[in-house]
Amino acid sequence: MASFPQIIHHGALHGVTGSCHELRLAERTGILVDCGLFQGGENSAGHHAPEGREPIQTIEFPVDHLKALVVTHVHIDHVGRIPYLLAAGFKGPIFCSEPSAVLLPLVLEDAVKLGFTRDRRQVEHFLDHLQGLLVPLPYGKWRSVATDCDTGLDIKLQPAGHILGSAFVECRLRDGKEERRVVFSGDLGAPYTPLLAAPRSPWRADTLVLESTYGDRLHEGRRERRRTLQQVIEHALRDRGVVLVPAFSIGRTQELLYELEEIIHRCRRRAAAKDLPWDDLEIILDSPLASRFTEACRELRSYWDAEARRKMRAGRFPLGFEQLTTVDSHADHERTVAYLQKTARPCVVIAASGMCAGGRIVNYLKALLGDPRTDVLFVGYQAAGTPGRDIQEYGPRGGWVAFDGQKYPIRAGIHTISGYSAHADQRNLVNFVGRMRHRPKEIRLVHGDSGAKEALLEKLQNLEKS
Repeated sequence: MASFPQIIHHGALHGVTGSCHELRLAERTGILVDCGLFQGGENSAGHHAPEGREPIQTIEFPVDHLKALVVTHVHIDHVGRIPYLLAAGFKGPIFCSEPSAVLLPLVLEDAVKLGFTRDRRQVEHFLDHLQGLLVPLPYGKWRSVATDCDTGLDIKLQPAGHILGSAFVECRLRDGKEERRVVFSGDLGAPYTPLLAAPRSPWRADTLVLESTYGDRLHEGRRERRRTLQQVIEHALRDRGVVLVPAFSIGRTQELLYELEEIIHRCRRRAAAKDLPWDDLEIILDSPLASRFTEACRELRSYWDAEARRKMRAGRFPLGFEQLTTVDSHADHERTVAYLQKTARPCVVIAASGMCAGGRIVNYLKALLGDPRTDVLFVGYQAAGTPGRDIQEYGPRGGWVAFDGQKYPIRAGIHTISGYSAHADQRNLVNFVGRMRHRPKEIRLVHGDSGAKEALLEKLQNLEKS
């Protein structure tokens, strides 16, 4: 006979995408934490599909016993399978933070249009259904979840510092006089992330489900990585070409805009390149979702950290500065790509997707990767099996990358700044555990490659001995 509670992983156990974890309280009672898309060809077993094949996005587990879904944050690899979950018959509440309740419909509207239908009435029907299930929760307050079994359950969301609205989830299980705490980290942010306060460890966890994306790496400090960003852009612009920055629409884009505004503010009287002052450098944001998300982030500035609010009071606009140009329509996007291909005008283009697996960045890459004046700057994790990883790996060797079955030679300069990850690094992850007053007896490492998990496991074992 099975013993409960159990934790069952429906994604991100053997890879870094498709986050979806079930807390099973009894044979017919459980909740889900996240329900994300697989990317880079990954599936629930962490295997990769053949080149050019998209990962299969299905709900391969029963849902009729699930009493609730808890969303840690709105990145697509944590929420992208929600439409499939609803189609499979899930009818429970969807708990999330108050900012995530504003942002989630934006993300899933985009996902439904890309993966299901562009019919306006069907999209609106889905969004109406989603809104009826959303239950926004304030940070730091317990909320009871109906379980229909002998084990009571309360959940509490705490700021995770990853993107606006991100949270880790504390679960309090009550069975008679016995109480047990299960914590799901979601994705944790690094300290001093722009706009966001750093996450604080929970007081107690008996079981911890912990992300390990950068479990084998240490990031640069905030000041150092901003200096590196400035130096890379200045170096890239010396040959008067375009700097392409693939970035996720949600989180990474806003962080980059924040840091670029700071660099321009500090260096406005300096040259980014010959005859090009920083104050005149155009930053092009070409992503409709990123634009809508950025606007929503401005509206949610009450959730920003103290530093960002001080800038606003001083009359600065970290997410909407003068040098920023937004490209919305597809026609304007095509004109911008053609113009830059013809002129190689020096500028910085930020476009999705972050792993170059789709979105508008692909058209820029097709047009400009073969131009040696172009530079590509990666500021986030590139999963195995994605074009981003191929460019990162084979670009410096003069290799090629495939888009839509066609090979494109890479003559552009390739740069990587790992410190601009929105994920905690190894030190941050170890500190998250080490600062708990009552440390977990069991830690499950998820959302990471095998090397990252092994390195983090070693550090956590050493922590246990200390």
